[in-house]
Amino acid sequence: MEAATALEVKDVSPGNAEEPQTSPRQGARSPISQILSPIEEHPKICLPRALRQTYIRKVGDTVNLLIPFQGKPKPQAIWTHNGCALDASRVSVRNGERDSILFIREAQRADSGHYQLSVQLGGLEATATINIMVIERPGPPQSIKLVDVWGSNATLEWTPPRDTGNAALLGYMLQKADTKSGLWFTVLEHYHRTSCIVSDLIVGNSYAFRVFAENQCGLSETAPITADLAHIQKAATVYKTKGFAQRDFSEAPKFTQPLANCTTVTGYDTQLFCSVRAFPKPKIIWLKNNIDIQGDPKYRALTCLGICSLQIRKPGPFDAGIYTCKAVNTLGEASVDCRVDVKAPE
Repeated sequence: MEAATALEVKDVSPGNAEEPQTSPRQGARSPISQILSPIEEHPKICLPRALRQTYIRKVGDTVNLLIPFQGKPKPQAIWTHNGCALDASRVSVRNGERDSILFIREAQRADSGHYQLSVQLGGLEATATINIMVIERPGPPQSIKLVDVWGSNATLEWTPPRDTGNAALLGYMLQKADTKSGLWFTVLEHYHRTSCIVSDLIVGNSYAFRVFAENQCGLSETAPITADLAHIQKAATVYKTKGFAQRDFSEAPKFTQPLANCTTVTGYDTQLFCSVRAFPKPKIIWLKNNIDIQGDPKYRALTCLGICSLQIRKPGPFDAGIYTCKAVNTLGEASVDCRVDVKAPE
């Protein structure tokens, strides 16, 4: 921000017919003294480049401004603050042959304003204006309020601080803390609005929020905290069961693998296999030439997981014939046959 810096030289001598008025700050200078001390060099102020824009200091900092000027013989240097005389209890001035020093040991916000240096020599005057702004941390936002909570999100609003620290606000910093850990984590920085939505909060936790104001000096020393906690509730899970009809597995016996014809050798054990499917579990009956052979020690019948087997122990010529496996349950029956031939060893 460019300061309204004025550098000008005025001829305020009594002999100027167009401007007969004399500056009140020329004091006791008389035409006789001007004749005794002729002006060899007109007054001029060399304002440093850094002071041509607003000079910013923090509260408590030292202000030490050295302003060079020209003029011969030695001109008179006069400082004013906002058009009034300086407060000698706070501001010190030292005027040299070629410069003037303005010194404030510990700057306060009341020291902000327009400082004008006037260099007078005879009927001539040069002026320069310096803008000084003393700033400090802003006050905290006035309040913060939890507006709404939905899902894993929370809406917040707050009001700006009453005191900005004599400087423009750079934004706000928002923090969150869950009640389990109590630790504060930054959510937003340099945020310019006074409302926001905080997302991705953890389900099952409860959160508090606080907000700081920020300017060129930094963050406010304190921050308001939300009076209410944001409780992130776990959504109730509703399980919908699909209706289904109970399947009826009842089935009449059905052979999935039939018996196979075979030829065996006299004296060598032989086994017959088949498989059946049925529910309820069927009763298995073995027949030879349509005669039930259950209980005959020459035969051994087994049934496991629907697989039916019949072992013929050391068959002889009389064991040849048609073998039948019959399965029976309450829903029906089924049977399979095979032919077994027995031959003499070669």
